[in-house]
Amino acid sequence: MSEDSISTTESEDPILVLSRWDGPFNTEDPDANFKDEVRAYGLLDPLITLSEAADSLDIPVGALARYVLAKWATGGSEGMLQVGGITLKRMQNICHRAEHLDTKQARLDAYDELRQIVDWLNVPIKNPELYE
Repeated sequence: MSEDSISTTESEDPILVLSRWDGPFNTEDPDANFKDEVRAYGLLDPLITLSEAADSLDIPVGALARYVLAKWATGGSEGMLQVGGITLKRMQNICHRAEHLDTKQARLDAYDELRQIVDWLNVPIKNPELYE
């Protein structure tokens, strides 16, 4: 399906068609929330914002679009590198434990534990003077 929207030119720069998508998808699909966001954001025209930013920055709109897509596409990897594998695994285990117990209290406990980890990760941002 993805190949339908991408072609290449002689310079090997890909040409991407920004198509809208409205499904269908099963609401029980584990990726249903993401698919619904793809549908909803597809109603917008990102080229309006990108064109204005590109003009303001004096950057070709295609280069800016490539940057935005690359930054978003690598965001998960970047986040994992910033958080670290051990912390990420710890956070995943908290979620798995709550899912396994399948109780409201387990989910609340998991939320509180994840909130504490996020607070800890934010210490250098909230209090940079601690690291001077």
